[in-house]
Amino acid sequence: MTRYAEHTNVSSDKSRAEIEKTLSRYGATSFLYGWMDAKAVLGFEMRDRRVKFVLPMPDRSGLTRTPTGRVRKPTAVDHEFEQAVKQRWRALALVIKAKLEAVESGITEFEEEFLAHIVMPDGQTVGEKLLPNIESAYKTGDLPPLLLGH
Repeated sequence: MTRYAEHTNVSSDKSRAEIEKTLSRYGATSFLYGWMDAKAVLGFEMRDRRVKFVLPMPDRSGLTRTPTGRVRKPTAVDHEFEQAVKQRWRALALVIKAKLEAVESGITEFEEEFLAHIVMPDGQTVGEKLLPNIESAYKTGDLPPLLLGH
């Protein structure tokens, strides 16, 4: 199965600009972008909530060989890395646009759609707080019934 935008020609800069424009169109009041090490961070404020996406960047060391095992030249590794970065930014642009449209269309509520990425007063996202508990619940088998009311 191929990844969304695997062969995109859209630059990362253009995707970030598209995300910023989309957020503005849907009512965001602030926007930020930055990077550190192998992660990019995109954040915005909307509907009195702060939202943060951490976008892991591809690992160059995993791109040194082709799918058939041949060693890539350094220029080919650079090309594969840039392509993977562009693909991730295109995918994030799609995710954010889809979430905002689902909210705008009344399919879901803002908090439901962005829940894992909402930043709490202590600086952690809801996802960072809850994900360890989810893993623990599945390991211990301490799960609620799947259907409501049962």
